[in-house]
Amino acid sequence: RAFEQAFAERHQVKHAIAVTSATTALHLALVALDIKAGDQVIVPAFTWVSTANVVLYQGAKVVFCDIDPTTFNIDPKKLKDKITSKTKAIMVVHLFGLCARMDEIKAVAGDIPLVEDAACASGSAYKNVPAGGLGLMGCFSFHPRKSITTGEGGMITTNDDDLGERLQVLRNHGASISEEQRHHGPKPYILPDFNLLGYNYRMTDLQGAIGQVQLTKLDQFIDQRAKWAAVYTNVLKDIPWIQVPTFSKNDRHGWQSYVLLIDEDKSPLSRNAIMEALQQAGISTRPGTHAVHMLGYYAERYSIRPEDFPGAQTANDKSISIPLHNRMVDDDFHYIINCIKSLT
Repeated sequence: RAFEQAFAERHQVKHAIAVTSATTALHLALVALDIKAGDQVIVPAFTWVSTANVVLYQGAKVVFCDIDPTTFNIDPKKLKDKITSKTKAIMVVHLFGLCARMDEIKAVAGDIPLVEDAACASGSAYKNVPAGGLGLMGCFSFHPRKSITTGEGGMITTNDDDLGERLQVLRNHGASISEEQRHHGPKPYILPDFNLLGYNYRMTDLQGAIGQVQLTKLDQFIDQRAKWAAVYTNVLKDIPWIQVPTFSKNDRHGWQSYVLLIDEDKSPLSRNAIMEALQQAGISTRPGTHAVHMLGYYAERYSIRPEDFPGAQTANDKSISIPLHNRMVDDDFHYIINCIKSLT
């Protein structure tokens, strides 16, 4: 409870519900919205696969929308054509710690609920509004790769009182009262009723204790990452075949990852060859994430071609995430920069 309260205060929301992972957070968000077979949910074509998987868990249809490769987030200009009378929610991913362009998305979405996939966005903000309070619900991850971690775990946030109560019940098997309420109540012989089909998605007390301490360090972690992201950007922006991350001064980037986009028409090597050269130099890299529509399951299920979502295809084939972590030291960053510069 203490972690939930602290997280809600830090992200300026009314309710924060701790769960076992970001995937379970996303799933519960769709359950709370009563997403079911026959419904459609719009998902960015470039994201981690669980953003799409949870839609199928509910028997609904995934409708992919292309991304803007300059932000790696859903392209508001492509959104309108994806909306139908069956669209019941839009998954808005704040990828790599950069919040999506929420004003433009809301203008297109109208009354359609927006579920923020804020797995990468603890501490991020859009126009000074923290992630998690930008849509109807926000879903966070505390996986070890994130800015703060509980080993594994997640959080759902909302400013809607009814949804906050419903999510609390759903994550605890659908129990009408929590164990805390039962144990501290005057009638210990009363067991909870179960009026909803719920899930065992509760975060453990041990994870919550770790999360509470981690949360006190969030601003420090992001400031450290932002410092070194600026060093990367100041040098790498002058290399003509590299697109560095850009964002508005009114936004706060969470810097869960630092992701480059390679222009292979100008670069001396292909993206893959660049990654291999860096690997040989002792520098681990990875593509930003997946173009989900290009993964075998989704490509076959929906008969999608890679070129159907060119922005996502470009991000899939040309992005590189380079090391950015609080445990790195000055020499690490300068070594990486010099190795990239040596490729020009």
